[in-house]
Amino acid sequence: MTKSRAAVVEERDAAFSYRDIEIDEPGPGEILVRVVATGVCHTDEITRHGDMPMPVPAVLGHEGAGVVEAVGDDVTSPAVGDRVVLGWPFCGQCEHCKDGEHRYCARLGEAVAGGFRLLGPRAGQSAYRTADGSPLHGHFFGQSSFATYSLALASSAVSVPDDIPLDIAGPLACGISTGAGAVLNTARPGCGDSVVVYGAGAVGLAAVMAATNTPATTIVAVDKHPSRLQLARELGATHVVDAAVEPDVVETVRDLCGGPADFALECTGVIAVVEQAVATVGMLGTCLLVGGAPAGASFEVDHLTTMWGKRIVGVLGGGGRSDRLVPTLFALYRQGRFPFDRLISYFDFDDVERALESSHRGEAIKPVLRVRPEEGGPAEPVPEADTGVVGIA
Repeated sequence: MTKSRAAVVEERDAAFSYRDIEIDEPGPGEILVRVVATGVCHTDEITRHGDMPMPVPAVLGHEGAGVVEAVGDDVTSPAVGDRVVLGWPFCGQCEHCKDGEHRYCARLGEAVAGGFRLLGPRAGQSAYRTADGSPLHGHFFGQSSFATYSLALASSAVSVPDDIPLDIAGPLACGISTGAGAVLNTARPGCGDSVVVYGAGAVGLAAVMAATNTPATTIVAVDKHPSRLQLARELGATHVVDAAVEPDVVETVRDLCGGPADFALECTGVIAVVEQAVATVGMLGTCLLVGGAPAGASFEVDHLTTMWGKRIVGVLGGGGRSDRLVPTLFALYRQGRFPFDRLISYFDFDDVERALESSHRGEAIKPVLRVRPEEGGPAEPVPEADTGVVGIA
């Protein structure tokens, strides 16, 4: 049994409260990870409000990075002491998993929000409990990383190179990979294509950066925050559109693209924006739904123009496999072609509420909680090289 400190959602719509908890030792196929840092994602927020069916009380968090402390009996990789980022969980047995589409695992619902172990002899049971022994749901996205320790599936872990700071690696588990993968795995724009990104948050800006690594020649970012639009320009957007002042965003975007866009990525989850994104593309164009909308949300599209070859495609987590996408993004980062560290703002581990508030105000693009050594164990050595990370005071 491992003692841990965690941010717990006691009931739907409740604030996060920090509690001492206990976690079972890793079983077959599992690893115990000392969390060094974890990203804070929009999905954590909508889950505590009930838009994902995670049972409560629960430990959330799904962008964790840390050091492997213990492994199950049959785990050969990763090993104790390895630095890892915790990717999405998957069963490895369904047809989608066998095809390499781990994000679309047939047991995805259980894997990300069941609140229990997905595999092994204790499948269907939670390895988490409060210090007094009360039941507690964990295993959120297979990790529940709003804690100083995380129990995860070994198959989900991705090695972090020694020259990559662990406190920037976590967001590649979900938010950053979601935007980048939607472009690199799903859209795959060709020579001279236009890519329009609605929402210049962490996911949208990751999509902008990914688009600069393709043959697309028109990259448009749409948002209401001038500071984020300026950053989008710095990260490679060829054009930006301020949705707060443009009277007709769709028409403005189409003018910039010289007609209907080839690809539009909707990264906000706001239904009115979803409909704008769909209207932005035309015949044989593709609109990718990337942002998470509230539970039960629906949108309307024009039937005739959609029937003329328009595609509307949902994308989960950027598609593909963590063990291919995450190392690719590390390599692009190292080459200066994917500077995702510029999106990160740091907060103390016990400041998840402040991190969310800063994100809501449009200040923090990708909040990351850092675990202090006294909370989670020995300090993680930090490379001497300047990463260019921006912090929040």
